[in-house]
Amino acid sequence: MNILIVEDQQKLGAMWKLHMERQGMAVTLVQDQDAAIDHLTEHAPDIIILDLILEGGDALSVSDFASYRHPSARVIFVTNTTFFSDGSIFAHAQNACAFVQSQTPPEDLTAMAQHYAMAQ
Repeated sequence: MNILIVEDQQKLGAMWKLHMERQGMAVTLVQDQDAAIDHLTEHAPDIIILDLILEGGDALSVSDFASYRHPSARVIFVTNTTFFSDGSIFAHAQNACAFVQSQTPPEDLTAMAQHYAMAQ
């Protein structure tokens, strides 16, 4: 299972990455839109864990590019804000499969990634 994490908070992204790698997943961590697009140009992740509020770019642009390049890739959006808390993210990103808070325990995020990757 291939996972792409797009998270600009290095420590948070590294924690998620380490936990997922311990579960046998192949994980790439990038910190901004450009690095995510570069990765998606060369690789096809099963799941993308994408911070909704990126300091270095636009998360919806990453989601749109992933939808075009890898239509089967699913996106788990994470955020530490209340933006899109009404669930409207699912109307804006056709590849969105979940929307959770950044404080979600890494084991729960890993279980979600496993679940949605298997559901493809």
